[in-house]
Amino acid sequence: MKGEHDEILLGANVSIAKTGLLAAVQETISYDANTFMIYTRSNRGGKARPIENFNRDEALDLMRAHHIIDPVVHLSYLVNLASPKPETRQYGIDVLREEIGRVEYLGFKYIVMHPGSHVGEGEAFAIRQIIDGLNEILTGDENLYLCLETMAGDGSKVGNSLEEIAQIIDGVTHEDKLAVCIDTCHNYSYGYDVVNDFDSFLEQFDKTIGLDRLKVAHINDSKNPFASRKDRHANIGEGSLGLEAIQRIVHHEALRGIPQILETPAGKYKQEIDMLLDRREE
Repeated sequence: MKGEHDEILLGANVSIAKTGLLAAVQETISYDANTFMIYTRSNRGGKARPIENFNRDEALDLMRAHHIIDPVVHLSYLVNLASPKPETRQYGIDVLREEIGRVEYLGFKYIVMHPGSHVGEGEAFAIRQIIDGLNEILTGDENLYLCLETMAGDGSKVGNSLEEIAQIIDGVTHEDKLAVCIDTCHNYSYGYDVVNDFDSFLEQFDKTIGLDRLKVAHINDSKNPFASRKDRHANIGEGSLGLEAIQRIVHHEALRGIPQILETPAGKYKQEIDMLLDRREE
């Protein structure tokens, strides 16, 4: 399942304000991190900034100089391929199709997306909608992986269990373009005990989906207890997972070479990255 790198790749969800990708890379350097995640468009809707204005070439040069690799793009939360509303679902199809082109322009390999929400129509309906939407979008010529994120079980979201993720993948024609992003907060909140037995979770993942599809990990503590089915991220060491467990996950050999991304609140990314990598403050 490991990629071409055997190092720990750890970064954060960074900003593209003003200078686009260049801003994201500069923020990543300030954290002494070696990977990162961005959104290329606002989750509030509206037209996306032209990707050609992201200062791509200068940013890629800076990434090479600082050994920053395998960045991730997160798809807008407004995309819901499972929606029973035709206009909402079509918006999601259009945005995802456009986003694939934007990410390919940047030369990145991973788009993370929330599978979708059934909005009262049930999981079976939602999974069928998502499969049909992905079959409409994917051509097989994509130069990236679309990574389905495991969810926390809140609201009407689908893709909470490994089985639901596997069901979506199995129904897609170009399934070789699909991968998975795990989230420590989501997994623990849903009921996978990644704190006390991360190895068993990985074994179940391998049996249900295949570890070769694990391409991205979101690293977050949780403000809620185990199996709470609530999605509220906490800063590392300040939630129900705790620093020790999250450190074990980050350093696990199965995650070597996979971009691990912090999405924690309160602007503590530099401190959290140093803490997780056990780097001493100078």
